[in-house]
Amino acid sequence: MTGTDETTDAAARAILEGRTSLGIELGSTRIKACLVGDDPSHVLAVGSHEWENDLVDGLWTYPLDDVWSGLRAAYADLVADVRRRYDVTPATFGAIGVSAMMHGYLAFDADGELLVPFRTWRNTNTGAAAEALTDLFGVNIPLRWSIAHLYQAVLDEEPHVPRIRFLTTLAGYVHWKLTGERVLGIGDASGMLPIDADTADYDAVMVAQFDALASASTLASPLHELLPRVLTAGEPAGQLTAEGAALLDPAGALGAGIRFCPPEGDAGTGMVATNAVAPRTGNVSAGTSIFAMVVLERPLERIHHELDVVTTPAGDPVAMVHCNNGASELAAWARVFGRFAAATGHAVGDDAVFEALFREALEGDADAGGVIAYNHVAGEPVVGLDEGRPLVVRTPDSRLTLANLMRAHLYGVFGTLALGMRVLESEGVALDRMLAHGGIFRTAGVAQRFLAAALHAPVALAPSASEGGAWGMAVLAAYARAAGEGSGEASGLASFLDERVFAGATFDTAAPDPADVAGFASYLDAYRAGLDVEAAAVRSLPAAGH
Repeated sequence: MTGTDETTDAAARAILEGRTSLGIELGSTRIKACLVGDDPSHVLAVGSHEWENDLVDGLWTYPLDDVWSGLRAAYADLVADVRRRYDVTPATFGAIGVSAMMHGYLAFDADGELLVPFRTWRNTNTGAAAEALTDLFGVNIPLRWSIAHLYQAVLDEEPHVPRIRFLTTLAGYVHWKLTGERVLGIGDASGMLPIDADTADYDAVMVAQFDALASASTLASPLHELLPRVLTAGEPAGQLTAEGAALLDPAGALGAGIRFCPPEGDAGTGMVATNAVAPRTGNVSAGTSIFAMVVLERPLERIHHELDVVTTPAGDPVAMVHCNNGASELAAWARVFGRFAAATGHAVGDDAVFEALFREALEGDADAGGVIAYNHVAGEPVVGLDEGRPLVVRTPDSRLTLANLMRAHLYGVFGTLALGMRVLESEGVALDRMLAHGGIFRTAGVAQRFLAAALHAPVALAPSASEGGAWGMAVLAAYARAAGEGSGEASGLASFLDERVFAGATFDTAAPDPADVAGFASYLDAYRAGLDVEAAAVRSLPAAGH
């Protein structure tokens, strides 16, 4: 038997014996499943399903039917990958974890029925509520946070408010339906309501303040009765029920009774996937949205609307720069160029299109030749936009080339993020390393290099950077499995990652190039000045449905 055969046979035995951990993440454009074995650093199999949000009555949403059809499709794709690689079918796992986009609003009545369509993090209709709660709590409450959505519904006197009996996030909802447990990982919970670091629970003072504020409204239950119970990484979070197993695997091969770890948000899984859970570490996650997370040594001195404070999956405070708009507009332009290639009779795959365009961007001027690209498909609170209008803007003396256009689009992905990170720099927050993950980094040495220039810091790619949050969730499930089996994981999540996941891992690190730094700074100055053009476009060009 060859070494490869031995490795495959060992993996097959681990799968059949349930010595595995499954991570599922519902991202903005893809639902991904990732399976790891006894060594969480090694991916055994993956599955995925593409989906997209809808703008319905002016609000971004995903139908819950799409949640379940997408989950089943991603899981079936993973099972098919297991069969192709190992010629076995999984019937159990050592642990399962569910992650999803943070924040948003899923409100249910006493019978567990959804009261209004799921309102995602992308919505920006909560301005009045966010402002009032920021003033009340003395901390920044962003538009996308669940508590802002709830209070906006109260302010708007929406008819469903008196019937609310449970409020959760997308990850919390899926976990509830699979296990029957109304719980949430502390990282995801910190995007619902601020967390008290001393109690590892919702801030009790703020809960009482909210109840007093909403006392004259039609909200019938106190806030603590509406929110899911908070758990930290490694704590038991229930087991897969028979009903849950049927939801995930209608084929019936999957059995009940599997341990679950606390459900987490995509920010938490990004931190895990990049080993950025200890103070003075940070990470950038780039997808439909883009956000930076920096684990803090001390509280921030001032309130900044560009920054909000969440936590790691272990409960440590994190400064977050969250931008609603990431790589969607860049992907749209790539599709245009892909179609152009096909129209000329030279059709190429999506990966080849991105590779060619990204490589071309390296040939562009350091400042993108005076071309500016705004990636604002949706509203962008960091720069004060309630709605988005994707734009390419240039002056007559700019140098419009394919290289400059693509460099401008790549710079544009990081533009709003860089503005937020400048605020964090003003607080004197120190960083030892910034790690990145997401599909935009699959073309080596391009987006990573430009991000280093934008952040004025070295940017490292984790070995699993392109696998993203689904792998991070699988690692959290593996951590819970190890804790449940009593294998000495009491040292904490950071030690588990250092010793069991990233020991010996090599990181591809890009230092800021001085020419890129100067060029991006010039681009960012023009980008900031041109935000008035973006605001004018929002005023002058109504979106569909407005």
